[in-house]
Amino acid sequence: MTTLIRNLLFFAIILANLAGCTSMNGQETIAEAEHLLTQGELTKVAKIAGYILKTKEFPLSEKAKADSVLELCDRIRKDFSLTDSMVLQQLIKYDPNVTVKDLYRLEEENKLDVRLLDGEKRYFKNCVSNLFLLDQAWMDKKYPKEESKPNSFTLFKLSHTASIIEKSDSTGKPVNPVRMRLSYTLRVHANTVPAGETVRCWMPFPRENHERQTDVSLITSDPAIHTISPETDLQRSVYLEKVAVANEPTVFRTEIEFTSWGQTIQLTPGMIKAYQKNSPLYKDNTSERPPQIVFNSKIKSLTNSILQGETNPLLQVQKIYRWINDSVTWASALEYSIMPDIPGFVMEYRHGDCGMQTLLFMTLARYAGIPVKWQSGWMLHPKEVNLHDWCEVYYQGIGWVPVDQSFGLQNSPDPKIRDFYSSGIDSYRLIVNDDFSQPFTPRKRYFRSEPYDFQRGEVEWKGGNLYFDKWSWHMDVAYK
Repeated sequence: MTTLIRNLLFFAIILANLAGCTSMNGQETIAEAEHLLTQGELTKVAKIAGYILKTKEFPLSEKAKADSVLELCDRIRKDFSLTDSMVLQQLIKYDPNVTVKDLYRLEEENKLDVRLLDGEKRYFKNCVSNLFLLDQAWMDKKYPKEESKPNSFTLFKLSHTASIIEKSDSTGKPVNPVRMRLSYTLRVHANTVPAGETVRCWMPFPRENHERQTDVSLITSDPAIHTISPETDLQRSVYLEKVAVANEPTVFRTEIEFTSWGQTIQLTPGMIKAYQKNSPLYKDNTSERPPQIVFNSKIKSLTNSILQGETNPLLQVQKIYRWINDSVTWASALEYSIMPDIPGFVMEYRHGDCGMQTLLFMTLARYAGIPVKWQSGWMLHPKEVNLHDWCEVYYQGIGWVPVDQSFGLQNSPDPKIRDFYSSGIDSYRLIVNDDFSQPFTPRKRYFRSEPYDFQRGEVEWKGGNLYFDKWSWHMDVAYK
């Protein structure tokens, strides 16, 4: 099954889950929308959803489902916004002889992400910038050939992780604390919400049950009235409300201080004990989590191919980590909400961002019987502040060990430094999430902008969700 067909079938599954109308007309309407969405007929699907929203006979629950369908259609159009002529226009300044045939070849090589929408091909909005990462010939056209030198961030990581290793002892306790103050701003565009209406906002807030993240304090918020979600929320937030004012952006701000610690755990195969397979921890963290963690035939085949009969959990993790490191290139991702099978995409296209690589690692490891859980938030390295995803692996007798798949193997002759991120983490992290797709406090009423991760925030008003194009976000970091 091609990725294009699988992508379309995913939305059929979503619509099937959204179905369940109490009236026969409602069932027929949802069924029709399901069929059309598998064909990429977004305009027709939008008309059906609009009909549901305008017709009084449909209950509020069905109107909410129709609203979610409309959001999915809109998000797909936003992410796949380029025609072939637009792509050629971007590429022609690097190669004046490029043609549509070249685009077709690159599609076949899985180097251009494309979908068929309303009967026409549409390319991913970042497909050109990704091409320079995925195709050496195009990289050479954009960048002059010269001796490859490590960039400043690479050198920073090498030095910093070497320091963590030097200061660590056999217990693996966190070291190298860094105190940071985060100033986070979320700005809803002016007139997005009618004046006088309340805007509801969830902003990221640090988890507090980690040795690697301590002394968390909310210094200030705007507005001053806020609700910090309980520590039991695995996707943690601070909730704020403001009333929209005409012709002015609605701005939310927080200032947070916390201390982040680095950690490395120097493991050997003999340290790992047999798993207690009847424990809730083991069962919960080796299970499938559709639609993103599914043990399908391709996952099973790839896992078996990578492990080659290896049974020691540490060596299994190292094999999976190195295979992804060697086989998958980092590239800009589609919005996760429109991706039906992220691990499958990475396997087929051999590229993906940090979260996509992490989900593939998690799926392969869980199928192998290794407990692993999602972890994410922000990377806060000087001059390299950004959203970031990683995970933690559980070893019996050791506990939870951080693993950052997309940071990969480092270029060092010292194996401890080279393999650092397969069993360690640096001191520049903000942990917001210890799982994905978890509820907020207070609960969100509408379909989330990001249904899996939570880093930028979520915003809505009584009229619906506000997608990422309706607001901006910015993080400033002060190192104390």
